[in-house]
Amino acid sequence: MTTTPMINEAKGSARRAAEARPMGWAARLGLVARGLVYLLVGLLAWSVARGSNHEVDQKGALSQALDHPYGRVLVVLIAVGLFGYALWRLSEAAFGVTGEPPGAGPRIMSLVRGIIYLVLAVTATNLLLGSNTSQANQQQEITARIMQHTGGRWLIGIVGVAIAITGLALAWQGLRLKFMRYFPEGPLNPSARKVIRILGAIGNVARGLVFTLVGVLVFIAAVRYEPQKARGLDAALKTVRDQPYGPYLLGAVALGLVAFGLYGLAEAKFRRV
Repeated sequence: MTTTPMINEAKGSARRAAEARPMGWAARLGLVARGLVYLLVGLLAWSVARGSNHEVDQKGALSQALDHPYGRVLVVLIAVGLFGYALWRLSEAAFGVTGEPPGAGPRIMSLVRGIIYLVLAVTATNLLLGSNTSQANQQQEITARIMQHTGGRWLIGIVGVAIAITGLALAWQGLRLKFMRYFPEGPLNPSARKVIRILGAIGNVARGLVFTLVGVLVFIAAVRYEPQKARGLDAALKTVRDQPYGPYLLGAVALGLVAFGLYGLAEAKFRRV
């Protein structure tokens, strides 16, 4: 008879731990790290639009940062922040998502985000330890290995569709300004809300469309049995560059990713977590 109250009490204690101040700081540090990563990727995409041929993804951006003064310190802070972001999202998956209705959907999204950013944090750590394997090549090799197994192409195709749908959902949320629910009106003056609204709309739409293109390329790789097309963000952005008027299109996407990075920094300061 006393088992259920004890379980409920344990769940309540776990939820309070997840919502405690240390977790709030982990969330904000993680949002700063994510914002900085997208700023770096956006700036790198801008340089590719202007003719450079760097690898345009998160690891490529962090590699470029290491070549600058204090770059190693910056990448260390980003890696720590990404671990914090992953921990925050995984705690949401376990105990519920602040600002979202109860249900499995938001928790699953937080679980996926937590895993993605945990992988990215490990990638940043490996980069600091001297790994020089490109992120795009790693993604291509993993895709090729999976495709060699029975049902592997189906699995890659399903992943591609899932990524594309997620990207469309992110872009739609940006257009509908759904992200503004995370920003309570009290602490923000109208001017700050307007800036966040503009940066969030542009940034979320740009990021969503890029994710959609990543998913489409992964799906095409599965259908055509061409794992070299499944090179993630790098392939998506360079596909944009190689279209008619591609450098101009990629320049616009780059500015959108920079906008998302700036929006992420505003999230770190003002978001309800």
